[in-house]
Amino acid sequence: MPQFFNKKLLLLLVSIIVLVALIGFSLKEREELTWPEQFLKDTTGWVGNVFNKPVSGITGFVGGLKDLQHTYDENKKLKARLDEYVLLKTQVQDLKEENDEFRDNLKKEDDLRKYSSIQSTVIGRNPDRWNEMLTINKGKRNGVEKNMAVIKSNVLVGKVKSATDFTASVQLLSSIDKANRVSAIVQGDKAYGLIEGFDDKRNLLLMKRIPYDKKIKKGSTVITSGYGGIFPKGLLIGKVVDVKVDQYGLNQTAYIEPATDLYDINNVMVVQREVGGVADESDGEDEVE
Repeated sequence: MPQFFNKKLLLLLVSIIVLVALIGFSLKEREELTWPEQFLKDTTGWVGNVFNKPVSGITGFVGGLKDLQHTYDENKKLKARLDEYVLLKTQVQDLKEENDEFRDNLKKEDDLRKYSSIQSTVIGRNPDRWNEMLTINKGKRNGVEKNMAVIKSNVLVGKVKSATDFTASVQLLSSIDKANRVSAIVQGDKAYGLIEGFDDKRNLLLMKRIPYDKKIKKGSTVITSGYGGIFPKGLLIGKVVDVKVDQYGLNQTAYIEPATDLYDINNVMVVQREVGGVADESDGEDEVE
């Protein structure tokens, strides 16, 4: 037994000495390696390369998923902020337009010393008669009466068709109604006529009964003439964009682009002409305005 143990111990010591010698030999700087070293090195490198590619691929894939999730979360937050920005921008634009209307109305009110004025807000509009009628939140209790002029900022948009105690119906200039007439004048050209009718295809008012010999320039301003006893003189209506002679050659029709958007009306001012400091009480529906 001791002899067997000694042989084992001796073999172990020899193996350790050989291993240390090989390690020392391998650590020496040499240009050429022995074939066992080359084989061992190549085998180790190949095995490392085989395992390195899948591991690198999986690591890159996982990292890519994390980056994609992060990008998705960032885009989601940015989209939410963009939606909030668009909503805020719309609200600011609406408030700005409403504020401009009030400012224009107040500014105009300083000049309305020849007629009374009543601030009001549009509360109703029938989709089937959008270009004809609208309802405002002021009525007889507020001094609103039939045939009063209705303006938006400093532009004529129509007249009061009827009134109750608390509301009133306004007939717009764009209403297709032969009885809806406004006496007007083309500034500079001194041409008188009647705003009578509406071209719904071109969204233009029709100024009819202009004498054939009047030279009407495109771009000329059209205002109320003040004749007829209802509408005050000098309210802005629009500008001339086209002129045509009727089939008999006796009169002309001017196509007028409204000075304000009759499709989009939110706040208006009801005004009544004053004669000698007293509001004109004319109520003739058949009277030319």
